[in-house]
Amino acid sequence: MLKFILNNEDVGTTLPPGMPLLDFIRYHQHLTGTKTGCNEGDCGACTILAGELLHGVLTYRSFTSCLMPLGNAHGKHIVTIEGINMLPALNTIQQAMVDNAATQCGFCTPGFVMSLAGFCLSRQAPTPENAVTAVDGNICRCTGYKSIERAAAAVAAQLVGRNNEEPAQFAAAHQLLPAYFSGIKERLKRLLLSLNGELTPPSGTTPRFMGGGTDLYVQQPEEIQEQPLRFLFGQEMLKGITREDNRCVVGAACTVNDLLASPIMRTYFPALESYVSLISSTPIRNMATIAGNFINASPIGDLTIFFLALDATIELSDGTTTRTLPLRELYKGYKQLDKRPEEYMTRCWFDLPDASTGFHFEKVSKRTHLDIASVNTAICITMKGNLIGTVRISAGGVGPVPALLTDTAAFLIGKAPSGAVIKVACAIAQSEVTPISDARGTAVYKRLLLEQLIKAHFITLFPSLQVELLL
Repeated sequence: MLKFILNNEDVGTTLPPGMPLLDFIRYHQHLTGTKTGCNEGDCGACTILAGELLHGVLTYRSFTSCLMPLGNAHGKHIVTIEGINMLPALNTIQQAMVDNAATQCGFCTPGFVMSLAGFCLSRQAPTPENAVTAVDGNICRCTGYKSIERAAAAVAAQLVGRNNEEPAQFAAAHQLLPAYFSGIKERLKRLLLSLNGELTPPSGTTPRFMGGGTDLYVQQPEEIQEQPLRFLFGQEMLKGITREDNRCVVGAACTVNDLLASPIMRTYFPALESYVSLISSTPIRNMATIAGNFINASPIGDLTIFFLALDATIELSDGTTTRTLPLRELYKGYKQLDKRPEEYMTRCWFDLPDASTGFHFEKVSKRTHLDIASVNTAICITMKGNLIGTVRISAGGVGPVPALLTDTAAFLIGKAPSGAVIKVACAIAQSEVTPISDARGTAVYKRLLLEQLIKAHFITLFPSLQVELLL
């Protein structure tokens, strides 16, 4: 049986664990403040909070419930808009929205309020900028965002005196959120003690592995609900980002925002925050896992392109034995993998860049944020003096699989970066790709994007080339 806390109530259910949490909330619990919008994680109208104990620390994250399987709520505190109401008065977040005229038709408002509640329960610095970032997964079609930004800044101002106090305790004590939040940590401890380990699919079935669900619930929402599932998202053994000698090891269930929070990743990739800002929105980054990005095999998976350039190695397990293979060898054709159905990814690793190595990631999509890439690409280049020692350039959106431009790299090795050399490299890259025209752009447009993004890599890493490459 699935067990979790829903707002202030203990809940148990035998409903299919593949059911979207949104459906459970609205149609089985009749909590209709959580809205059904796009069902693709884009609009944020269905935003909820999921609280859990991570190494004994109560941690809340915003999720889009339309893409969250009910099974991933197991053992957590799920909070909907009804769970933060403080009737008959408005809570501080709701009052800030009213005071700043930040709502009009009201359909999107619960999602904005929940994202700001997640900000109040986070450990981020209480700045207006961080408050605005917290609502980057919420779309409003009628109010205009400046009033919402003012409301977010007003909420941030209420947190200035928090210092190191636990966010849930502070929010409850200062009546930002209901008083019951102060007791959730102990309730979750008791809940976890009552659970019988991870959810297991029915015996005799071959389960499908489920991470964050952010792509599967867009592509196959009905099919997923009917399948036996094994949930990997909450498994501690699949989490963690550690350094082992000169390599970084990343657990398969780590999310995009786990990467961003990692001191190791931030140290070796100083521009990581700017890269991550191009990868969807805060709620999706809280849910989307490394393994999900790799194994779903999208030709434009952002993390796949990022880690391909780092020449990452992945580890696969069938529960008994493990094997490793380079990420570049995983993809055999469109959505075809060198992976058996009973195998799942456990972790990946890559060599950490040294002082002579540069890394850069680029992405272009129809919208700057919250969108699938038209073309994305990354480069990892190591210099030997003034010459290119090693280089890897990955590219997505230009073929049936996430690609490494091996011929382009072979041409560049041993050469000094120059405008003329890079222009020849761009021409070679065109011979390695086979883009198609689709909703994200024509094939001609994607070829142009790839050329421009390769130039952007070199302009960023070698600023002196800017004039030559922009001519």
